[in-house]
Parts: sequence; structure tokens; C-alpha cells
Amino acid sequence: MATETVAKPRTSARVHVQKFGTFLSGMIMPNIGAFIAWGFITALFIPAGFFPNEELGKLVGPMITYLLPLLIGYTGGRMVYGVRGGVVGAVATMGVIVGTDIPMFIGAMILGPLTGWLMMKADKIWEGRVKPGFEMLIDNFSAGILAAIMAVVGMMVVGPVVKAFSNGASAVVEFLVINGLLPFTSIFIEPAKVLFLNNAVNHGILTPLGTQQALEQGKSILFLLEANPGPGFGILLAYSFFGKGLAKASAPGAAVIQFVGGIHEIYFPYVLMKPIMILAAIGGGMTGIFTLVVTGAGLRSPAAPGSIIAVYAATARDSYVGVTLSVLFATTVSFLIASVILKASKAPAEDDLDQATHKMEALKGKKSSVSSALIGEGVGASGVAVLTTPIKNIVFACDAGMGSSAMGASVLRNKIKAAGFPDVKVTNSAIANLSDTYDVVITHQDLTERAKPATASAVHVSVDNFMNSPRYDEIVELVKASNTDGEAAPEAAGAEVPAAAAAEAPAEAGPEAGPAGILVAESVVLSGTATTRDAAIDEAGQLLLDRGAVDSGYLDAMHEREESVSTYMGSYLAIPHGTNAAKDHIMKSAVSVIRYPNGIDWNGKEVKFVVGVAGVNNEHLQILASIAKVFTNKAQVAQLEAATTVEEVLALFGKVNS
Repeated sequence: MATETVAKPRTSARVHVQKFGTFLSGMIMPNIGAFIAWGFITALFIPAGFFPNEELGKLVGPMITYLLPLLIGYTGGRMVYGVRGGVVGAVATMGVIVGTDIPMFIGAMILGPLTGWLMMKADKIWEGRVKPGFEMLIDNFSAGILAAIMAVVGMMVVGPVVKAFSNGASAVVEFLVINGLLPFTSIFIEPAKVLFLNNAVNHGILTPLGTQQALEQGKSILFLLEANPGPGFGILLAYSFFGKGLAKASAPGAAVIQFVGGIHEIYFPYVLMKPIMILAAIGGGMTGIFTLVVTGAGLRSPAAPGSIIAVYAATARDSYVGVTLSVLFATTVSFLIASVILKASKAPAEDDLDQATHKMEALKGKKSSVSSALIGEGVGASGVAVLTTPIKNIVFACDAGMGSSAMGASVLRNKIKAAGFPDVKVTNSAIANLSDTYDVVITHQDLTERAKPATASAVHVSVDNFMNSPRYDEIVELVKASNTDGEAAPEAAGAEVPAAAAAEAPAEAGPEAGPAGILVAESVVLSGTATTRDAAIDEAGQLLLDRGAVDSGYLDAMHEREESVSTYMGSYLAIPHGTNAAKDHIMKSAVSVIRYPNGIDWNGKEVKFVVGVAGVNNEHLQILASIAKVFTNKAQVAQLEAATTVEEVLALFGKVNS
């Protein structure tokens, strides 16, 4: 596989602003549901609402004055220093709330993380110096003292400063509205979206200001300056009619995701492919804002994500016509401008969208979770895998997460360590336990589609041979390309790999996981009697059953697992084991080994060694790692084939662990 590298982003002003915006949005986004709840209560129960109710309307003021700022302050503190930081951040936020008469969102976004950071620094001062028995006393009083001090600082200092800033920002917005200049903010907002700077603008400034405005007026135009789906939708429609190649083919699906799903980033590659297309986005954005200004329309609360559904859900009672016209006119203008650009320019190359998507991911700093809708996930049809950040976590996933995936992880882990990257974590997992936290996901080719939904932002690699798949070398090359500046690590260049680097991961170490208790002489058979795959599974399972490691239900699960995905590993090896749901049938960890000198047919593959696996709490992983080492070494496989005693087999596996 030819591996393409993406240059590591330089530390630029754009990167700093992007990180700042991401941090700000990290405080707002988890609490958007609370903002929406406040918006619904406001729309329903205030005197001008759908169902005016004086008693229920009492919720409106306390929620925006106390609840929302406290949630933001807690979230900001927790982002910096966990729950401890969140608690002191919330207490400090109370100071700015009491010290002013306006909603203190910006004050909370300052004091929450600041107080959490100070708490973290304070704890480091006396870390390791507290006498045993006094830890809880010191922790509680230090947090209480710091939180109290910061609450006073918030009330006396931060609150008045933030109030002055908010009043100034509101005056600027009012000036822009009165003088008809608000539409010109699209000149900054639309390029910012494509460059992933929108969070700094939208959630850092517009949402707090918009919420304050909505409290006073019942709605705010600011909520729709960035969230209007019209500009992006118009661009995608233009590509649907007048684009070429892959861009035209993928645009209709992207348009649905953008307009209905609210995932605006999916249209960014279409702009990056033709940078002049930003004019269409700006034109559409200006038109949408102008329409809102003329009609006096606005939203009650933030629309997140920027879906047309979320927009209508947050629309003020008297603004449905204005909001509809805003989206419609924004779409129309961006469509017309984009159509003219496409008609007047040369036809794009087939791979332009692919390149633009990777450029977008480089700007974003990670693989896009929606880019698969444009170019597909992971290693593309061309065999080129692209990552925009270093690879840190690789996971092997199978149905149960205890057999084939464990052995595959062991093989690849050793290869990556030998290449000089011992810090890259290679683990195994059941598909049901996957989360979208991995850089690379490796699965059997029959399981890849099941793994993708849970790990949408990862590179996916499919294999049909867990022991010696050629894809492992490709993944090693991908790690080299992503984790270096293109120069091979010393170990990869021929230097000797340190013993520590070649050692197995801690999870596979320890005497309690050793082969003595997992693989015993009674579970090794040098000449199996089975002549078919199913009979071999029964024979390997019976050895586990005879040891009291499993009950009879586990044998049925071994056959069930084989019917869904083959446990053939390559190098004449198969490792039948139960499904993930069958773990309740396992009493203790055990492994059985059966040799078939004449070989048996295993779904068209020749198998001479069948290893039955039953594992509890990963106790079997070390023996699986040993087996994997043996079967990736042709000389040791030959020794297994020539072994005449059970002791030779046990000694060979034991030697690998020494």
C-alpha cells in the first residue's frame, strides 16, 4: 500500500483560534439541551407564548440567570480538572451571577475553567506532602477556600468587566442592525466555518449574546447568523446539477445530510475544491441575514446542530415566515452564484473532491466523521490511507473480543514495536464494546460493516487472515508515516530493538495469566481424530468441557461463532471460540490445542492446528500471544509439526514467553 502522509499542521494564528473556539464550544455544546429546554419553556409559558402561564413562566428567569451559567461554569472547570475542577468552577461562577444583573455566560466561560486550572495547580503544590489520614481534610478545605476566593473575585472583578464587555458587544450588534450592516458579518462567518473557526464565533460570542437578547426580546437574530443551513445547501444543490464526476455524484446525499442532519462540515470540501466558491457561501449568508433583519425574525434559543428541523424547533412564534424566507433566499442566492461559478470554470478532476476532503480534515485536525459520505472510510479504493494526526490507538475487533482479535493484536503489536513505535497502543475488543475513540480499527472482512457505525472517525482495515495478513505491514507503514516526519525510526532502519520495547503489553504479563494454568498437558492432543471443521470444533470444545472450564452451552456458541465469521487465522491455524453473548457459559479460562497431521478443510483453507479458547477477564491473553508468536515464525511452526511429545508443545509455547 502506498502510504500518503499529511504534513503536521504548523502552530499558526488559525490553529490557536481554532483550539480556542473548540475549548469554548466544549463548554456550550454539552449544555445545548438545557438552552433548548429554556427556549421551549420560554416559548410556551411567557405572556407572549403559545400557552401563557404565570406560574410555569417563573421557570424562565432562574433558568437563564442561575442554571445555564452554573452548568457552563461546571463544564468548563470539569474540562480542565475533572469533577473537582467542575465543583470549584460552579461555585466561582456564582460570584459573577450575583455580581451582575445580566445572564453571565461569558463570565462562566472565564471563571469555570480558570478556577479549575487554579485548583489543579494548587493540588500539585502539596501533592505527595500530605500525611496519611489528612488527604480528605486537605482536599475539601483547599477546594472550599479557593472556590470562596474565586467567587468573591467573580463578584467584585470579573462580573463588572464582563458586563461592560457584553454591553459593548450588544451596542456593536445594535449598531450593525440599525445601519443595515449585520449582513456583512457573513464576510467573516462563512470563511470561518470552512476553516473550522466557527466555534470561536458562534459558541464563544453569538450564543451568549443571543441568549441575553432572547431574554429581553423573546428572540434573537444572532442564533441564525452561523446556523442557517441555506448557504451550504445551495452550494450542494449547484454541484448536484452542474458538478462533474464524484463531486456531482456525492452532492445530493451530502445535501440531505447537511440540510436535514445539520452537519455543515460536509459541504466544506466542495468549497475547498474551488476556493472561489466561498463567494456563494458569503452571498447566501448575507441574503439570509438581510431577510431576517427586514422581517424582524429570530430564534428563541440556539439551533444545534444547524439542521432545518432544529432551526424550526427554535423559531420564535412570530418568526416562522421570516425564518423560512431567510433559509429559502439564502439557498437560492448561494445556488445561483455557485451555478455560475461551476458553469464558467473548467471541469474538476475526478480526485479533486478526495483531495479537498483530506485538506478539510487537515484543517480540522482529525479525520472527519462524515467524510465517508464523500470518499469512503479508511483505506480507499486507491489503497492510500490518510491520517491527519499521529496514530495512538489501534484496536482489533471481533465478535467476542477474546480470540482472533487478541492474537491479531499481539502480532501487530510486536511489528509496531519492532518498527520503533512502542507508545502506539494496540488492543483488542468485542465489536459491541467499541467506541469512537480509536485511530485505526482492524476487523475481519465479514465484520467491518458492523464495526464502522460505532467508530465512524477511524481508519478501517479489513483482513481475512489474522496471523500473517499483508495488511499488517501496510499498517506499520501508515504508523511510520503518521507518527514521524517521513523519516524511519532507528529501529526500523536496522537498529536492535530494546528488550523492553519487544516485551508484551502489561495486560498480557503476570504469573496469573501464564500458560501453567491456562494450557495444561491434558488439553494438548498431538493427533486429532476429527476430519471436518465442525468435528474439530467439537473435539477442541470437549477438551475445554472436560477441564470444567465451560458448560455445554459454550460448545454450541463455538459453532454459532464459526457460522457468522470464520476463526481461521492463517499459518494452518484456527482458534474456535464462543460468541460474545456466550461468556456466561465460561467458568474459568482455558485453552486446548489439537494437531491434525494430515490437515482438515476449514472453509477451503487447510488447518493443521486447532486451538480452542475460553477466556475470563483476559486471563488467556498471554498464551494467545505466545501462540501468535509461534505461528508467525515458520521455523517454530515446523517444530510444532515435528513435535513427538506434548511436553515439546508446552515447552515451545513456554519458551516464547521467557
